[in-house]
Amino acid sequence: MKIFKLRYLALATVVFLSSCDKYLDTAPDNRTEINSVEKVAQLVATAYPEGDYYTFAEAASDNAEDKGSGVGTLSDVSQRPYYWQDVQGADRGSPSNYWNKCYEAIAAANQALEAIDNNNFGNAVLPYKGEALVARAYAHFMLVTFYSKAYVIGSANSSPGIPYVTEPETTVIKSYDRSTVAATYEKIEKDLVEGMKLLSASAYKVPKYHFTPAAANAFAARFYLFKGEWQKVIDHASAISTDSFANIIRPINSTLYDMSSADFNAAFSRSDQKYNLLLINLYASYQRLTSPRYGYGANLVKMFAVGSNITGKAFANKILYYAVPNYTTYKHKEYFYVTNQVSNIGITYLMSPALTTDEALLNRAEAYAQLGQFDKALADVNTALAAYVRGYTNADAATLTKVASFYGISDPKEGVIKLILETKKAQFLQEGLRWLDILRTRMTVKHNVYDSQGNETFIELTADDNRRVFQIPEEAKLSGVPLNPR
Repeated sequence: MKIFKLRYLALATVVFLSSCDKYLDTAPDNRTEINSVEKVAQLVATAYPEGDYYTFAEAASDNAEDKGSGVGTLSDVSQRPYYWQDVQGADRGSPSNYWNKCYEAIAAANQALEAIDNNNFGNAVLPYKGEALVARAYAHFMLVTFYSKAYVIGSANSSPGIPYVTEPETTVIKSYDRSTVAATYEKIEKDLVEGMKLLSASAYKVPKYHFTPAAANAFAARFYLFKGEWQKVIDHASAISTDSFANIIRPINSTLYDMSSADFNAAFSRSDQKYNLLLINLYASYQRLTSPRYGYGANLVKMFAVGSNITGKAFANKILYYAVPNYTTYKHKEYFYVTNQVSNIGITYLMSPALTTDEALLNRAEAYAQLGQFDKALADVNTALAAYVRGYTNADAATLTKVASFYGISDPKEGVIKLILETKKAQFLQEGLRWLDILRTRMTVKHNVYDSQGNETFIELTADDNRRVFQIPEEAKLSGVPLNPR
């Protein structure tokens, strides 16, 4: 098998391939012999991006603040995104690393799909074909979200998209066309729709590590929220489970609240939890970024306090810290893959809840609001608030009157959507999703900056600023892929 050029977009980077990359660990000659359903299943299981976007997405968003000169640690992967500057290199947590990992995942999906096309595996392989198609759609969606201008509902979306790769590479260097955002979305939707028809939750020993129908519906709800197809958001979110969302979202206010910090840390990414729909193994160091200068600090922690939300009560989220003002949600449990038992060295990783019932519920709430169905939107939001707010009672439920008063917004649609986005901001802190909402709703982001004398100024990132689009790797130019303008 030839080198997957889009995996790293440069021959020189091949030397950095990790021994823990399950797909690349396999000898090339063996990788060409995908001659059984079992081997297809094993290959498709690697078709998920194993890099984290938490580091750069959180730093770029309004979920980060400057804690002050001399406070916290500095690193390019968290500091430069805070200033909306390009990160050089492809270290863990960098935009280039995530780009690479997405195309590695796509390469695995394409190899599996080619093997399915070239062999007569019968119906037993169909769930894995569906998984490969949806996984390919997911990786491309995350790429176009981070590395292209955001999809604008009702516009031509003619700005450059990302290379949509649908076949294994057979040459060392191959030219790729970025096409347009609109064309990229069309291809994502095609893969998603086709793949969802073939999925089966019963095909896996641990379904939460794969695109099951439930996980695919959650992804579809996110995708159509970006496209502005509100009824499809509602339909896909509603199809996730026949159970009430009240029984399957994160029990922040009850079970999780009562746990010890260690148990809480483990529970957030456990596969036996109903709220986790898709878990992706990330070879990441984000969980070790415990005290960055630019991150979750003393101003952001106020979003969990009494009076911070529409109920007037505090969110029940755990507020932990390493040393004030270095706070943590403590959601990401570190695991360690030993590569040398004698020296006890290896690679850190975590299990990422890439898709959850909580996000799907709040995405559905926004779709209802967009359609003017405010009673249903508020019902969904109140389901979430009941699970998140300490001491919540029915008297605390959000109403249109409360929304207008709390936010000072007379337009009910604008007010309810503000409530939904603010609820998501708090509940998905340190999970990267706030950046997706910022892109999708064209929010302006404001960051504070302290100089060495303690003087505070502010910088802004407006809706049409080119720096909202993360830079793709410099090496992409070797394959004819133009970099993003600066």
